[in-house]
Amino acid sequence: MTSPFRFAALSAFGIASGLLASTAAFAQQTPAKVSAPVTTTAGAKSCPAVLHQTFKRLQDETPQDLCQYAGKVVLVVNTASYCGYTKQYEGLEALYSKYAPQGLVVLGFPSNDFGNQEPGSAKEIAEFCYNTYGVKFPMFAKTPVTGAAANPLYASLIKSTGKAPGWNFHKYLIGRDGKVIDNFPSKVTPQDKNLVGAIEKALAS
Repeated sequence: MTSPFRFAALSAFGIASGLLASTAAFAQQTPAKVSAPVTTTAGAKSCPAVLHQTFKRLQDETPQDLCQYAGKVVLVVNTASYCGYTKQYEGLEALYSKYAPQGLVVLGFPSNDFGNQEPGSAKEIAEFCYNTYGVKFPMFAKTPVTGAAANPLYASLIKSTGKAPGWNFHKYLIGRDGKVIDNFPSKVTPQDKNLVGAIEKALAS
């Protein structure tokens, strides 16, 4: 004769076994829910092709993804420390200071392509820009900007406009949508009404 305690134990065991079997059967019929993978392609898609570039920052060589400037109006300028146009640093910084709150960024690319007028090290260039002209807009490591050795950004800008820099302080203007709007030769100063007008129009669009 089975004792009440043994009967209760057997009953509990049977119920537990049944629950386990039911759970196993359900698991086989219902696929496990898998969380959707996290993707970063949306951010990449929002970055225009011309800005899909990475360059080292001038002052410390930290890699900088230009996609961080997507959605801004971008003025790209090849610079030099010992050029007749070097004083344009002051005007470029004034543009940046005035229009940055509206979405303008100036990107400076020191280059020794013209007249050997940027022979210094990254540290020397950075100190010159900051100490002499108070430059605060983003500056990048010295790089070729013309010919077969032109960096990928400049190769793209040259292809888009059909115009390569002819000297230091050539300027390319890129709209918020990543399309190259226009380019301006070295003699066009940062205060030139045509350049300022183009910047203001791009910022308003």
